[in-house]
Amino acid sequence: MATVVAFHAHPDDEVLMTGGTLAGAASEGHRVVIVTATDGNTGEATGQEPLRMRELRASAAALGVHRVVHLGYADSGRDRSMLSDPPGRVRFARVDPDEAAERLAEILRAERADVLLSYDVNGGYGHRDHVKVHEVGRRAAARTSVALLLEATLPREPIVRALRLACRLGLVPLETLEAFRGAYTPRAAITHRIDTRHAARRRQAALAAHQSQIHGTGRIAPLMRFALRLPAPLFGLLWGREWYVEPGATPAYGLRSSIFTEPPR
Repeated sequence: MATVVAFHAHPDDEVLMTGGTLAGAASEGHRVVIVTATDGNTGEATGQEPLRMRELRASAAALGVHRVVHLGYADSGRDRSMLSDPPGRVRFARVDPDEAAERLAEILRAERADVLLSYDVNGGYGHRDHVKVHEVGRRAAARTSVALLLEATLPREPIVRALRLACRLGLVPLETLEAFRGAYTPRAAITHRIDTRHAARRRQAALAAHQSQIHGTGRIAPLMRFALRLPAPLFGLLWGREWYVEPGATPAYGLRSSIFTEPPR
């Protein structure tokens, strides 16, 4: 059995980007570990575990995850004016990448990780903490004997097509469309497409654990509420795939359907 470590920026990213993959690996008997760079708290530490970390642990339990680790950093937030660090803490976007990579590498060594899941070069949609996850994940993988690094992503083209239509209908501003033209990964560069329909109920249960985000004011909150209202088979039909890029692999040989198989070089 293998050990899979999924490195994420914030609580809730684990289910949104890799939930089906993690649930599938756990159900097959593999050891699954989630490492979150931040605890979702943009302020100073209070001495109590933040609500979002408690939600993450509940989400992880629903997915069958064996261990959850907080790397120790504060959320950098979306506001570009949030540049200073809160008292006693460092925002992840501001941390020395080598320092963070060594913290992650220590976990990879201790777990004898076989697979590391991280984020693509764009950090998905470009959040500065997500971009930092990509950088730190690459550095940590290079410092350890992890056999396979896979970077979670989405195919860019269907997102741009959907946003172009939404823009024409007046549902989203042109700025949103332009921002996503360089987000995620072109379909031709993706190496792995994982079928996660079998994990639909567990993904919904994991998603439901993040109540603070579901009922919050974030941009994705309406989508999360919509996803939870769907019957599990329909949820699986709509959100039944997860995509990854393996650095250095050759997509031309065809998409891989498992994180435990490597494409030909």
